[in-house]
Parts: sequence; structure tokens; C-alpha cells
Amino acid sequence: MIKLSNSLTTSGFHIGPDYILFDNGDNVWALSRKCTHLGCTINYHEKGGILECPCHQSRFNTDGKVLHGPAEKRLVRYKVEKLKNEGGYIVTI
Repeated sequence: MIKLSNSLTTSGFHIGPDYILFDNGDNVWALSRKCTHLGCTINYHEKGGILECPCHQSRFNTDGKVLHGPAEKRLVRYKVEKLKNEGGYIVTI
């Protein structure tokens, strides 16, 4: 499935229903919003720079690495293509 994102916040991220897209100016990547513990939808806390599951408080960094369990596996990373002429992004899920 392909998702199209046209806008980022001024901090360089976009939260879609299935993914969170990041663009730090040098790299562009997207992570699944599905927690690897039980599948709850992950939230992004911009101030702390962490992704957190509301169900059991598993925490991940913006690269998808587990910082705090009960999740043991990192978040799934999706392929992202930056559309230079159109100014948007294509996320392949």
C-alpha cells in the first residue's frame, strides 16, 4: 500500500493513521504506528522525542529502537520516497 503525505510540521514530522514520517533535512524515514507488543497505535511525543504506546507504555526512539518494554522488537520501518518537484512524500507500507 502506498500513502502520500504532502505536509510536515515545522519540526519535520507528519503523523498519518498508519505511520509517522520524519524528515530531519538529511534523512527521511517512516515508522509504523503499530506497537510490536500487542499492536496498539503509537503516539509521538515531540517534546521528548519519543514514541509511546498508550496501552502498556512501551517507548521507542525516532529510529524505532525499543527504549522501554514490554515491547521487545523495534518498530517497522517503511520505505519513503521524497518527491523533489512536488514537495511531498510517498510512504510504501
